[in-house]
Amino acid sequence: MSGAVKGPVLILGAGSDIARACARAFAARGCAIQLAARDPGRLEADRADLETRYGVTVSLHEVDALEVEAHESFVAGLPELPMVAICAVGLMGEQDENAADMTRAALVMRSNFEGPASLLGVLANKMEARGAGTLVGISSVAGERGRASNYIYGSAKAGFTAYLSGLRNRLAGRGVHVVTVLPGFVATKMTEGMDLPKPLLAQPDEVGRAILGAVEKGRDVIHVRRIWRLVMAVIKAIPEAIFKKTSI
Repeated sequence: MSGAVKGPVLILGAGSDIARACARAFAARGCAIQLAARDPGRLEADRADLETRYGVTVSLHEVDALEVEAHESFVAGLPELPMVAICAVGLMGEQDENAADMTRAALVMRSNFEGPASLLGVLANKMEARGAGTLVGISSVAGERGRASNYIYGSAKAGFTAYLSGLRNRLAGRGVHVVTVLPGFVATKMTEGMDLPKPLLAQPDEVGRAILGAVEKGRDVIHVRRIWRLVMAVIKAIPEAIFKKTSI
């Protein structure tokens, strides 16, 4: 799918900073917006703002990414099958805590891979049957190579990136496009307090615009800031014997 977006846009994990930026970007194009989160009541202010600012229809929906057995009924209960679905579900946690507590590690892994993959898988099947649609998965450059500083989160994102790649390959030629988004560092609540280099730090609205552009242009994989392609190319090129001695 490429060109102007026609039809509603579903945003999963709609309470995050990136999700809100996506909602603004697509609402500005005149798209109806479906906001989905575990606690949709907290999105009432977002609905009012989007409807007032952009004059679009906004609906709120309850979904828990970890309740995979309920994903079919969630999609069936939407007022209309979306033309674009953006998955902004995710959980980073603290690496030291994740590594020490396998229950926390499993929660991070499920939140970044199993849940998002299940939601997009259900939507993929519905869109394939219709013959049109776009799925957007927000993954991470952290999944491009496992690093000691965030390998629990990174390994889940690596799985999600591979899932999106396979889904894109499966649906090619069937009217459904899949976009993988690798944002890099973004100034959100998740990164608040971190000392991050400004050239690598994107703003949420920058991510929202990049995702809108990727959907409209039919892009496959995007780094929000191109410098991340070089950064990750260097990191991935380091020989394992040397890499394991680093602490990046």
